[in-house]
Amino acid sequence: MRKIHQYAVHPAMPERLACLRELAYNLRWTWDHEASELFVRLDADLWEDANHNPVRLLQAIDQNRLDEAGEDEAFLAHLDRVCQSLQSYMTKPGWFPRRYPGMNDLTIAYFSMEFGLARCLPMYSGGLGVLAGDHLKSASDLDIPLVGVGLLYQKGYFTQYLNADGWQLERYSVNDFSVLPIRRALDGRGEPLRVSVDLAGHAVIVQVWVAQVGRIPLYLLDTNLAENQPYDRDVTDELYGGGPEDRIRQEIVLGIGGIRALKALGIPPQVCHMNEGHSAFLSLERIRDLGVEAGLDYWSARQVTGAGTVFTTHTPVPAGFDLFSSELMEKYFAAYAEAFDLEWQEFLNKGRSNPEDLLEPFNVAVLALRHAPRRNAVSALHRKVTAGMMRPGWPDFPDADIPVGYVTNGIHTRGWVAPEMAVLFDRYLGPRWQEDPSDPAIWERVRQIPDEELWRVHVRQRERLVAYVRARLEAQLTRRRASPRERDAAREALRVDALTIGFARRFATYKRATLLLKEVDRLKALLLDERRPVQVIFGGKAHPRDDAGKEFIRHIVHFALQEGVQHRLVFVEDYDLGRAQALVQGADVWLNTPRRPLEASGTSGMKALVNGALNLSVLDGWWAEGHEEGVGWAIGTGEEYQDFEYQDRVEAQALYSILEQEVVPLFYEQSADGLPRGWIAMMKASLTRLAPRFSTIRMVKDYTRGFYLPAAEQHARLSAHGYARARELAEWKARVRRGWSDVTVERVDNGGFEEVTLGCELPLKAKVRLGSLTPADVRVEAYHGPLSPEGDIGDGQSTRLEWVTSEDGVHLYQGTVPCGVSGLHGYAVRVLPDQEDVLVPNELPLIVWE
Repeated sequence: MRKIHQYAVHPAMPERLACLRELAYNLRWTWDHEASELFVRLDADLWEDANHNPVRLLQAIDQNRLDEAGEDEAFLAHLDRVCQSLQSYMTKPGWFPRRYPGMNDLTIAYFSMEFGLARCLPMYSGGLGVLAGDHLKSASDLDIPLVGVGLLYQKGYFTQYLNADGWQLERYSVNDFSVLPIRRALDGRGEPLRVSVDLAGHAVIVQVWVAQVGRIPLYLLDTNLAENQPYDRDVTDELYGGGPEDRIRQEIVLGIGGIRALKALGIPPQVCHMNEGHSAFLSLERIRDLGVEAGLDYWSARQVTGAGTVFTTHTPVPAGFDLFSSELMEKYFAAYAEAFDLEWQEFLNKGRSNPEDLLEPFNVAVLALRHAPRRNAVSALHRKVTAGMMRPGWPDFPDADIPVGYVTNGIHTRGWVAPEMAVLFDRYLGPRWQEDPSDPAIWERVRQIPDEELWRVHVRQRERLVAYVRARLEAQLTRRRASPRERDAAREALRVDALTIGFARRFATYKRATLLLKEVDRLKALLLDERRPVQVIFGGKAHPRDDAGKEFIRHIVHFALQEGVQHRLVFVEDYDLGRAQALVQGADVWLNTPRRPLEASGTSGMKALVNGALNLSVLDGWWAEGHEEGVGWAIGTGEEYQDFEYQDRVEAQALYSILEQEVVPLFYEQSADGLPRGWIAMMKASLTRLAPRFSTIRMVKDYTRGFYLPAAEQHARLSAHGYARARELAEWKARVRRGWSDVTVERVDNGGFEEVTLGCELPLKAKVRLGSLTPADVRVEAYHGPLSPEGDIGDGQSTRLEWVTSEDGVHLYQGTVPCGVSGLHGYAVRVLPDQEDVLVPNELPLIVWE
């Protein structure tokens, strides 16, 4: 074949506009409205054609327009303001270095399979990726010493379109990396950085790219290189594409390749944060590294890496985790496992819930749990669900003592607030709402915003949403070659003054997108009421292999056509970051109808609330924490059902009742001046009480204080003095496991007390046999609390009993139980392992009760 040499032709950038390139390659423009407006000002039509991609815009813009801008004093003044703002942002110390000086050597690496940063970077499928993007943006705002690691997909996630029958089809577009806001990462010699990973016995070259997210570099791994075989080039082809073998190859590149890339860059992290289990193989690579560099065995190295690893799970059901067969694991890890001092089955057991079951597939979430003692769910309710899934590994532990915490998700407020609303906040809240949207005192100032101004901005946002949706509907119909009459009808769909409900998210069946369609007559009465009209905008994608989710989409499309409500109920195709922004910024009500407790958190409602929308949702995920009287509406009171058909009937009726009796009347109830003051009061209450709580600034601070800093401190302690404490900890754990079967609680004595006066203390003595262990190896506790009708201790608390003496191998412990609440109570005495270097409380799943 002919060899073709490539070259690119770009417009010449006037020297006065040189800063435009720096702005384009720093994704801060995704949350700096003045920066993005600068590119719109250059060429608004091209900005849209470029899918809001400033790099592509600068490469395609007309030379005359660039030269003209270089002479435009107003444009140059705008450019100077934005460039100075970026320079100040990048150089001025943020919250972390001011709060924690002297931690310049700390590096936290945040691994995620997907990142939702900008609509022109199709590296995300839904909420997990958007959360990861918001995490990086807030880490940047806070100046956290963090780097991101992900994959750079040649095609990314699919573009959705519907056929004439309303069935979802998928189209994959090939990304041209040369026009994306990313650059090749360079090694110390200034050459493109590459690392190698082994995939089934042969080396695959991985190229490293970097996207700059404010202060945070996001390193992206790419196998689509000429040096690789075609099958290997496709490893980073599609997000969540293919079968188990495609997934394991991607996850090896992400986890193992990601650690190698950071090492090659000279930034080995002390703390690694796994956003879901896709990157779990990074734990094995860190252990292998320590074995090579420090001569540590598997168990000692695992103490060090475990101390510096955080695992966040977003999955509410076991079926949501990736599973790999023993055959697939052997194909890709048999040679790799030789670096560990483990038998093959013992290696496989690191990914099995039940090591005795040799047929159990390898579960990356189990691997992550075993190697990341610091683990968390993403809402309070999800923490309970996760503890329930972990219970088989911690038998006999109360749910509250199963070692998993939670950090409720949030959103990057600045990036989701509409420009008009941001101006309003600037005027009445001051600039600090942008710097620290987690401060409740700032949001108290929302009450000072005049009702007229808040409503005017909100109405303008709804008008813009209606115009946007009409344009999208017309484009959808044009692509399907619809008739001129249908296209004309699309241009008149929806009303700018109607109560607008938004429902947009991933079309998984548990999210029940069609719950609103259960009772046709009641819904049509709401939609077709000309005096108090309601309209609904749907959006979202089903996974390409989820036919049930696709059927939900088709049902919505058919419902609108068959019931003659297509002018009031619409489905917007190809839900992405751009469409999400339009919907959350313009909706009056944000609807969410998951089947509790399957919504781990959810964040779309948070994005809507900071734009003035009110939430109407099942009490699941974040809304189980956020809902209170006067800030929105709850469907049900937190019930969970076994009969799903019955649940759907009950909750659909509750939904219609809330709409008919509360939502619609409040929206259309106007005072003499035409303002819905009751509705506006609820908007203000929602913003005041909820906006500071559900910000990723708060979330990342929670991770920093509760996970990153303790992990870094413990990692440093176990690494000191040639990893001496890590070796000691591994030996201690092995000794405790060997001797635990001999630990018993022989007798407990409370002095004969059966009734105690409120405010007094109940004395306890316990005799315990420890076998080969010593009192320094354990802690003995009284677990006490109110008794349930079934005789169980509910909402229990622990009080430590102190060692007194020992005789003939029996140890005496004593203490007191506080009696501060009246009623019937119970206590039980238990023994647990204890050592000062244990990574988290109850890390070892060992417990003995009386």
